[in-house]
Amino acid sequence: MSAPDNGNVTLHINDNGIATISFYHQAQNSLPTALLDDLTAKINQAGHDSQTRVIIIKSEGDRTFCAGASFDELLQIKDKQTGAEFFSGFARVINACRKSPKIIIARIQGKAVGGGVGLAAAADYCLATEAASIKLSELAIGIGPFVISPAVIRKIGLPAFSQLTIRAVDFQSAQWAMEKGLYNEVYPDIAALDDAIVALTEKLASYHPEALNGLKEILWEGTADWDEVLNHRAAISGALVLSEFTQQALKGFLGGKR
Repeated sequence: MSAPDNGNVTLHINDNGIATISFYHQAQNSLPTALLDDLTAKINQAGHDSQTRVIIIKSEGDRTFCAGASFDELLQIKDKQTGAEFFSGFARVINACRKSPKIIIARIQGKAVGGGVGLAAAADYCLATEAASIKLSELAIGIGPFVISPAVIRKIGLPAFSQLTIRAVDFQSAQWAMEKGLYNEVYPDIAALDDAIVALTEKLASYHPEALNGLKEILWEGTADWDEVLNHRAAISGALVLSEFTQQALKGFLGGKR
């Protein structure tokens, strides 16, 4: 039996201090545990590198930014502890973004689903294309967006989060995401998006590092308890994924559209 494809995460810091963290997984940039852990490590590494001035988080490909949790791995979970540990991977990524002393810019070139929406919400500023529609599909598979909910609600508010969660099978447009506050800027295509990313990050990299760090602290005021909160939410999700309902729903989703 061949080894599972856990995807990969790369980190590059250019001469201007712009750190680019890029992740890839062949299943629509989904996030298995190994990739989540590597993403957390790269965020921490970039954030504490003295050369870094600003961080970009992006994914490879031109269609899907991130399809969220790895359904293949979810189906392999057989006990609550393993389930909690899997969802804690998302908690660690969000908390790494929160605790990073550097401003994080997310590049959302395509659809974001579930944990992909959480990753966008964990960034300090998001640029996206018109193709970057979003969906929280967790209820449709018998769980909920519990771990990512604090980050998402912080950006779009409870009413929009409620709509996004309850309309679990419906994509909301990139324009909707910008109107609600998840995206800060939306561009017609990837070329325009990348031009805007370069212009913004080069400008940010020229600002006083201590001023940027001070801004980062302000942006995340009131979130000091998220280590505990997100881990508690991970345990809830980890228990729900064991249910017969969720296991059958996951099997139904595999091989089809998420």
